[in-house]
Amino acid sequence: MESEGTLTDSATSQYDEKTAESWALKPRVEAVRQRDQESGFTPRELGITWKNLTVKAISADAAIHESVASQFNIPKLIQESRHKPPLKTILDDSHGCVKPGEMLLVLGRPGSGCTTLLSLLANRRHGYSSVSGDVHYGSMDAKQAEHYCGQIVMNTEEELFYPTLTVGQTMDFATRLKIPYQLPQGVTSNEALRTETRDFLLQSMGIEHTRDTKVGNEFMRGVSGGERKRVSIIETLATRGSIYCWDNSTRGLDASSALDYAKAIRAMTDVLGLASIVTLYQAGNGIYNLFDKVLVLDAGKEVYYGPMKEARPFMENLGFVCQHGANVADYLTGVTVPTERHIRSGCEGTFPRNAEALKAEYEKSSIFAKATLEYDYPTTEEAKEKTKLFQHGVSGEKHKQLPAHSPLTVSFPTQVKACVIRQYQIIWGDKATFFIKQISVFAQALIAGSLFYNAPDNSSGLFSKSGALFFSLMYNSLLSMSEVISSFQGRPVLLKHKHFAYFHPAAFCISEIASDIPLILFQISIFGIVLYFMVGLTMTAGAFFTYWIILIATTVCMAAMFRCIGAAFKNFDGASKVSGLIITIAIMYTGYMIQKPQMHPWFVWFFWIDPLAYAFDALLSNEFHGKVIDCVGTNIVPSGSGYNDPLHMSCAGVGGAIQGETSVNGDAYLASLSYSHDHMWRNFGIVWAWWALFVAITIFYTCRWRSASEAGPSLLIPREKAHVARALKPDVEAQAVDEKVGTTGGDYRSGDETAVPTPDSDSADEQLIRNTSIFTWKNLTYTVKTPTGDRVLLDNVQGWVKPGMLGALMGSSGAGKTTLLDVLAQRKTEGTIRGSVMVDGRPLPVSFQRSAGYCEQLDVHEPYATVREALEFSALLRQGRDVSREEKLRYVDTIVDLLELHDLADTIIGKVGAGLTVEQRKRVTIGVELVSKPSILIFLDEPTSGLDGQSAYNTVRFLRKLADVGQAILVTIHQPSAQLFAQFDTLLLLARGGKTVYFGDIGDHAATVKDYFGRYGVPCPEEANPAEHMIDVVSGHLSQGRDWNKVWLESPEHEAVSKELDRVIAEAAAKPPGTTDDGHEFAMPLWEQVKIVTHRMNVSLFRNTDYINNKIWLHFSSAFVNGFSFWMIGDTVGDLQMRLFTVFNFIFVAPGVINQLQPLFLERRDIFETREKKSKMYSWVSFVTGLIVSEFPYLCICAVLYFVTWYYTVGFSGDSDRAGATFFVMLMYEFVYTGIGQFVAAYAPNALFASLVNPFLIGLMVSFCGVLVPYAQIQAFWKYWMYYLNPFTYLMGSMLVFDVWDTPVNCAESEFALFDPPNGTTCGQYLADYLMGAGSASNLINADATAGCKVCQYRDGTDYLHTLNLLEYSYGWRDAGIVVLFAVSSYALVYALMKLRTKTSKKAE
Repeated sequence: MESEGTLTDSATSQYDEKTAESWALKPRVEAVRQRDQESGFTPRELGITWKNLTVKAISADAAIHESVASQFNIPKLIQESRHKPPLKTILDDSHGCVKPGEMLLVLGRPGSGCTTLLSLLANRRHGYSSVSGDVHYGSMDAKQAEHYCGQIVMNTEEELFYPTLTVGQTMDFATRLKIPYQLPQGVTSNEALRTETRDFLLQSMGIEHTRDTKVGNEFMRGVSGGERKRVSIIETLATRGSIYCWDNSTRGLDASSALDYAKAIRAMTDVLGLASIVTLYQAGNGIYNLFDKVLVLDAGKEVYYGPMKEARPFMENLGFVCQHGANVADYLTGVTVPTERHIRSGCEGTFPRNAEALKAEYEKSSIFAKATLEYDYPTTEEAKEKTKLFQHGVSGEKHKQLPAHSPLTVSFPTQVKACVIRQYQIIWGDKATFFIKQISVFAQALIAGSLFYNAPDNSSGLFSKSGALFFSLMYNSLLSMSEVISSFQGRPVLLKHKHFAYFHPAAFCISEIASDIPLILFQISIFGIVLYFMVGLTMTAGAFFTYWIILIATTVCMAAMFRCIGAAFKNFDGASKVSGLIITIAIMYTGYMIQKPQMHPWFVWFFWIDPLAYAFDALLSNEFHGKVIDCVGTNIVPSGSGYNDPLHMSCAGVGGAIQGETSVNGDAYLASLSYSHDHMWRNFGIVWAWWALFVAITIFYTCRWRSASEAGPSLLIPREKAHVARALKPDVEAQAVDEKVGTTGGDYRSGDETAVPTPDSDSADEQLIRNTSIFTWKNLTYTVKTPTGDRVLLDNVQGWVKPGMLGALMGSSGAGKTTLLDVLAQRKTEGTIRGSVMVDGRPLPVSFQRSAGYCEQLDVHEPYATVREALEFSALLRQGRDVSREEKLRYVDTIVDLLELHDLADTIIGKVGAGLTVEQRKRVTIGVELVSKPSILIFLDEPTSGLDGQSAYNTVRFLRKLADVGQAILVTIHQPSAQLFAQFDTLLLLARGGKTVYFGDIGDHAATVKDYFGRYGVPCPEEANPAEHMIDVVSGHLSQGRDWNKVWLESPEHEAVSKELDRVIAEAAAKPPGTTDDGHEFAMPLWEQVKIVTHRMNVSLFRNTDYINNKIWLHFSSAFVNGFSFWMIGDTVGDLQMRLFTVFNFIFVAPGVINQLQPLFLERRDIFETREKKSKMYSWVSFVTGLIVSEFPYLCICAVLYFVTWYYTVGFSGDSDRAGATFFVMLMYEFVYTGIGQFVAAYAPNALFASLVNPFLIGLMVSFCGVLVPYAQIQAFWKYWMYYLNPFTYLMGSMLVFDVWDTPVNCAESEFALFDPPNGTTCGQYLADYLMGAGSASNLINADATAGCKVCQYRDGTDYLHTLNLLEYSYGWRDAGIVVLFAVSSYALVYALMKLRTKTSKKAE
């Protein structure tokens, strides 16, 4: 029922019936709808109406990025915090109505507010300062609609997936969570309905063949870009929503796939009564004609909203001319752009010049008056009725266990089950990491087992056994730290699914735990069985299984703790800060390093809140309860030949020993540590209680996650550039006045109102580089190995690019366009290439990779560089060594002008979603390649994807300009409009499997190509876009099942091409080459590279405040905890142990810092390997040098900070020779562990892998440095190599010598060995032999007494160091020197492993 005078007279008259009918699967949709009606399901039709919608956000220009130094400029920060940041209006008074069964196309250039409008219509309101106006869904307002977020869905521009899952697994997950409670008639089971839905969705976008292919991402191979986009489309469709917002969902699709997508949405909208709101860039007319209504935005103002049919006439009446063959959608967005619009003669004085004027014209029109009549739709009976049916329909689908307000569909157990299955698929998808973890656990258990091998049952085994139990806890806790990293990896995907109402975040948390438990059971079993029996702990079944279950509980609890830390923080840096500190405290307060009675009262509460402390208590009680432990060795006084009467001997230095006895009761020993066997199961319960608390916190925080792009402004200007950027904002008023005079913007390029007049185009042209080389490829075949056998991706492709020629490379998604460019540009490191690729008829020169520019599809950039810095970096490194620096930088300015990057020149590039927009990043990518003055040719892979029509046209127009100057250019392109397509000279058209369908000239208005296809029975209709028509012919529904590759091979054109190719090669080979090869692989000498690269790394670290602040915070906090836990160590025998452990604790600053350093290293390495290495910008040597050197200043600051906070607090010697020596060793250690972290990262495939190797390495070094097991007790197998090859041995050695040598020792009363000498001799006489032999280090206090001899174990610290294999004071400096050698060698390893990783590119054979 339509109310009169509305926009649509009937829902179908708007567009041509036959186009939607031509979607092949429409009957299937109709059949499903039919089945639902017969099953008695009510239709879920909502519709959406909004008016007076205004949105404001913090202006992006206001955001300053602080650097490491400027963040401390307190006065400046206070002054700035007083001013409220300026707001900018993103949407200004928007209005519209989309009823069930209607489609609205939202058009606008990037930045005009299209995405914001869609976000608000999809009811996502976070991240904006203010939102005013009404949005109604059916008759519900935005607040009520929140309970139906799974029905109001938005498909965003980013593709967020788990890269290791296959397409099939991704879709299985999506469809599992949307199965209605009541099944439709004729469907037997949930599973049957699910597979039916999944297969239909895969078919609807034509990607059934990718079911078993990984989804992949920028750094991991998977499906092609277009296919990944289609996966994200069908994942959105799987939500079975009622209102869909599609944000630029055809980005990266070829023309025929894009049209298919639009037809599919049209068909589903019609049949299911959906409301679809779509923004598209570069929408062809075929797509445009499918819509009912159009809304045009310009800088947030709504300049047109009304029927699709009336949009073009409305603009034409105002005096704007639509060119022949133009896309109407591009025409509509171009009317406010001075350089794009064409004014009808006679209207030059009257046409609306800007958005305000255009909006005023629109609001005077009858179209506006008609449109406003619809805005009472939410109050109509029809809307109320449909909303009631909708609510009823949704609640009918919902599982009955779910609460009334829940937006979810399936029951909570089903959600958990689906998440658990997916969790295992993710783990299995990354098998390498999984197996490395299990193997390293097993290896570590073997090593630790052999370290504590067969610990004796007497007093000498006490320390070893405690050490083994402590190690079991510590190692498994360190392994759990990787949970922090994985918490951040899946977060964007979880947020997307939360918006889709797939599952409750709690289901995700529970699934992580459920999938952990079997893995942890396995991990602890292999670890526990090996370690327990090798060490020879109590050999009873009860004791072993108690150990096993306590270890499992603790590991599960620690994993939950780190996951909870990950969940509680917005970014990784914050989380790693806290996790590093917590692991330090947890290990220190376990009760092994500092025994409970020795803890200082101000920090003893750490012990009570430490799950490891409870576990350690339980493990020790389990081991020593009910044992009798004999005193041996240094623990019994006197000992040796002639002393064997137990009545005249006593235990010394063993906790709980009664003076005068020669053995210790196990429970007394436990009591001396304030432990007890009664606590054992109590502690087990407490560990599980902690676990429950951590899980609750995790769930609480996971439910409150927000995505990064909801967080405010994203264009950041670094503080040191802030003044420059402000000055660049030109005077908008002056330009507006200039326009009124009546220029149509001849001098103005760039669509913004902030355009800057460009210099004469001629002067710019002179600076652009000319090229005279001819590039040819012949019979090119490329095969890769797959599990199912060899797969041919390119099949006998041939062609050429000559100077002055702009070649287009086209084909459907997955036809091998990117592959061909990769092969031609020498970017492939796997697979086999056959055929020839030549420059000037000669094999490719050494300098080819850097003298050919290649803009890849993915924009990979250093996130902390500004746009200008990125361009200058490329120019300095890639232009020849004979060009002066000034000239290179001048050329950068030329390119900045050409690409209209003035306004962005001083903006930080940032990461995708927080930084430049897709379109701006694309321009930077093109700029980075152009400033290198490519002398042979330029490859561009989809430079126009993700751009709007104007930017795309500007980009291609700019390439045309380069070609006219004599540059050779080859471009892959998707969905070109007729105007774009007309700019190209030649076309290479590929079909699936990399087979050629056409190569040759395009002709004027594509006459030559049309003629070729016309001859073979598929003429191009008059009004059709030839580019879309061709792709339809090759891969779409016009292909008539013919093998177009065969047609081509048999055509006269093919023969002509082959002859011409041979002629071109022969002719070029006869002439001297057009470009001289300087014979250098890189443009700049190594030393220059190192300087430039290091400078960039320095700047990027200087701006990376989170990273540096963390490093400093980790050092300060661990030094603080270490210093005050071991406050002013005394001089008893027990305190010697404390000195050892406070030094030992310094080692543990490493794991936290390494965990934070590696992701950064890997990010940089990804940038280097994906782009800069391949274009031969600089060598891996300068890359590694830059990364290493840029850390130095911060490492020095950190060492000073740790030293000052810790050294004097623990009461070490103030003598400068000792303090200075200690500081020197500490400084060197900073370099040692940074080197270790970096060499692990240099070879690791990903951050998670690296974070699993770290505990293994650190565990190894900690085990063999002579602390956990004294040198004398290390097994002979390890003693003579592992101990000596270990940097920590020398670190501990040198610091202990400097800080313990010659310190006096005075026993506490409880530490003396007390006994009576036999038959009246004095103590001195009785012990004379002992003090000369076995007890030479002992100190007899009362030599003249005849009863109650008091013997102290050591005279001074030196005697204690002898037991640690430190025999001379000179060992301190010897060890310090060796630490320096380790620092050097660990950096050398970074170079070595990076070199190992660097593969050479494949050449054609």
